[in-house]
Amino acid sequence: MNAAWNLFLTFFRIGLMSIGGGYAVIPLIREQVVEKNGWISEKMFTDILTISQMTPGPLAVNTSTFVGLQIGGVKGALSATIGCVLCGTVISLLLYRFFQTHKNSVYVLEVLNGLKSASTGMIISAAFTIILLALYGTNQPEADWLSFNRTALFLLIAMLFLSRKWKLPPILIMLISGIAGLLCYG
Repeated sequence: MNAAWNLFLTFFRIGLMSIGGGYAVIPLIREQVVEKNGWISEKMFTDILTISQMTPGPLAVNTSTFVGLQIGGVKGALSATIGCVLCGTVISLLLYRFFQTHKNSVYVLEVLNGLKSASTGMIISAAFTIILLALYGTNQPEADWLSFNRTALFLLIAMLFLSRKWKLPPILIMLISGIAGLLCYG
């Protein structure tokens, strides 16, 4: 039960700070489960993140569920998921009520603009984390150039080209990427 409680508290705090959505909270989840608590490895986190992006549902919730499942089984998955969702649900209900009351306030609109900027920065940080993990196998900016993964860069460019040139649906891009990854790394 201790592991389930620790997962709940950790993901409750993550849920409390998850302004900006799933991609914005990826660095925070990584920090908590990989660096601070050491529950899973960097590789496992990357794998969980990949699976979370391919499954239906919000990214942060999927990631918390998979991390919880890995650490504490079904109890861990439930604890992490409830912890992640609880704060967001309560805060969303309170914010809805607040914005309904103050929807014409110039100050509230300016606060929202500030939150949009902060959220954008967090999403960019998450993108850099994912790119570094994919191309170098680490999230450290001072990554060794010798560990650069040229195959991952080629796949990234190829999938960007396919998605832009022929406007392929994301599920097809993920399927092609999975097959290419299996061929290149399997």
